[in-house]
Amino acid sequence: MILIAMIVLFPILYTGYISFTNMNLYHWTDYSLIGAQNYTRALLKVDSGFLAALGTTILWTAVNMALDMAIAYVLAVALNTKGLKARRIYKTLLIFPWAMPAYVSILVWRVGMYNTEFGLLNKLLVAFGFDKVDFLSRNVPAFISCMVLNLWMSLPYMILMMDGALQSIDQSMYESAVLDGANLWQKNRYITIPSLRKIMAPAVIMTTFITFKQFDIIYLLTMQKGSVTGSTLQTIITYAHQNAFVSNNYGLSAAVSMIIFIIIILFSFWTNRIQKEEKV
Repeated sequence: MILIAMIVLFPILYTGYISFTNMNLYHWTDYSLIGAQNYTRALLKVDSGFLAALGTTILWTAVNMALDMAIAYVLAVALNTKGLKARRIYKTLLIFPWAMPAYVSILVWRVGMYNTEFGLLNKLLVAFGFDKVDFLSRNVPAFISCMVLNLWMSLPYMILMMDGALQSIDQSMYESAVLDGANLWQKNRYITIPSLRKIMAPAVIMTTFITFKQFDIIYLLTMQKGSVTGSTLQTIITYAHQNAFVSNNYGLSAAVSMIIFIIIILFSFWTNRIQKEEKV
């Protein structure tokens, strides 16, 4: 219990305490309590940037999870097609993006794919007669570029989980559906998807958490020191990082961190409640 308190509880409580102070670069040792001013600034001050970052984070999570689930489902079903040759080779190849260190993957994509002069995508665009595109200099292209990379890194895990879930479905249900005259759409709608929901719920919830608090991709592609691209894309995680390590406003950063913590806790309670209701 003492070890848990030191590792888990103390950082949370200390962060909560700092969030009520004016600790920053100029008040490192002589900081004082300022009440809920940091929370008020983050939640109620429109130009603070937090609300925009929160909106971007929600959009980022929703779009990534929708595409992740849809693409993974289609590919997992394709991998389970009867008579498919070299199925094991395809599954092995799928593991590579997930198994590679995230830092290496992100830097390879930044230089090898998105670079304006040497990137593969721009070389293809020029070869087909189009102008070069600076994928990371503006918010919308940067958002899409980060999303594509995130899907490339997260899809293998979701596909493999969904592939295993598909193989656990009782095949006799499909045989009965065929005898009843069900087509492909009806088999997917009434057998496959309902069967996958309970099995895939833990993997989907975990991936949602990971996507919500994604930091590496957005930071390393658009905000890394020495490689700033011009995009002002911010999620609440990069916003907290910027306030802590760029603006050195530790009080505000701690407040944002506590808000993120509360959001994740509330989401956890909500998902647990839904799962309990479905079991009943």
